[in-house]
Amino acid sequence: EVQLQASGGGLVQAGGSLRLSCAASGFPFDDYVIGWFRQAPGKEREGVSCISRRDGTKFYSDSVKGRFTISSDDAKDTVYLQMNSLKPEDTAVYYCAGAWTVIAPSEMVPESEIDYWGQGTQVTVSS
Repeated sequence: EVQLQASGGGLVQAGGSLRLSCAASGFPFDDYVIGWFRQAPGKEREGVSCISRRDGTKFYSDSVKGRFTISSDDAKDTVYLQMNSLKPEDTAVYYCAGAWTVIAPSEMVPESEIDYWGQGTQVTVSS
């Protein structure tokens, strides 16, 4: 059974930090691009960051560049999103997703390429 288990969300004050985890199982994790998307109330889902497990290529959206860091733990088949200097506008449900594709350093994995979605984890940043 394919699973992407997202965790680590919570309530934090502006300027604080959270680390999201995405634990994968049931598919060849090493061949996939793992992405983080978020959806705020009343807004469309947007891509935040992604990492290619094949070659380590990473992408960050302009809204999080310099504040968020994506990484992966080979031994645990887990991808992390370290979120620092959080802002109220980062409040959203965060989803991790897997895609069997190739990405360029300047590209977020498109939703049309996603093969597997995890459940969301809520991040709330208070001002």
